[in-house]
Amino acid sequence: MLDVRRLQVLRAVVTGGSVSAAATTLGYTPSAVSQQVAALEKQTGTALLERAGRGVRPTAAGRLLAEHAAVIERQLAEAGTALADLLAGRSGSLAVRYFATAGAALVAPAVAAFRGGHPGVRLDLAMTDPEDPLQDVLRGRADLAVVVRPDGREHPGLRLVHLLDDPYRAVLPKGHPLGAKRVLDLADLADEPWIGTERAGPCLDTVLDACAEAGFRPGVAVDSEDYPTAQGFVAAGLGVALVPLLGLARRHPGVIVRKVRTPEPARAIHAAVRESAWGQPALARLVTALRETARAAQPNSRAAPA
Repeated sequence: MLDVRRLQVLRAVVTGGSVSAAATTLGYTPSAVSQQVAALEKQTGTALLERAGRGVRPTAAGRLLAEHAAVIERQLAEAGTALADLLAGRSGSLAVRYFATAGAALVAPAVAAFRGGHPGVRLDLAMTDPEDPLQDVLRGRADLAVVVRPDGREHPGLRLVHLLDDPYRAVLPKGHPLGAKRVLDLADLADEPWIGTERAGPCLDTVLDACAEAGFRPGVAVDSEDYPTAQGFVAAGLGVALVPLLGLARRHPGVIVRKVRTPEPARAIHAAVRESAWGQPALARLVTALRETARAAQPNSRAAPA
């Protein structure tokens, strides 16, 4: 393989028209320049320069290599610029995974804010695997995933950045007797038929743990695993449900929503990032955008919906 540095020395000689001019440009001695050219001629097995008055001119082979050296120098400069842009967070790509309600409420506005300041960063946005959303991050298929995980639980190889706590609300049919109360004790729902809203996983665990703390296990009459569908069953009078606040962006006209307490269930939403990727500028700025979006949404989470 041809030595790139020797090619650059050859190009400097061809451009300057003499060994001494090249030495001045490169900060070498004329002897060092001559040695580099001689070594390249030995490597290629052909003469690259010939005498021309007080200077030199390239042979056909020398001109060819000097032209390629110019291309290589330009590509090296471009590589350096591209690397600087990547390290500064001005370019590159990020794969982001999320679940539905977080995608609408958190990821979409955060991405819009991020793109405004980082138009050169490509984003691959997709729904996460509900069975194990952390695997895409652990295996390098995603750079960040928005997930529900209990606070304080560690995951080897991952850093979890808390974004917000998304409290659950009681969803009742219009006209339900409990609707007369502005705030319900969770135990008030113990004897009601329930419309299931969560599949097995940390969200369902949050609900069941809260009900256990209140002294009961909910009796599920209909299992929907979908917030809008669950509201439809509630509106039809088939039961009550707990739905996280982010899942109530679109409210069915046939339901009423009430805060719950003692306890108030809340799912903890985090951004999951590989420890080995933590600190990369573009990724760090996307995490910041998510935190700022979550912070803006958090005050509304404590309001009591009508």
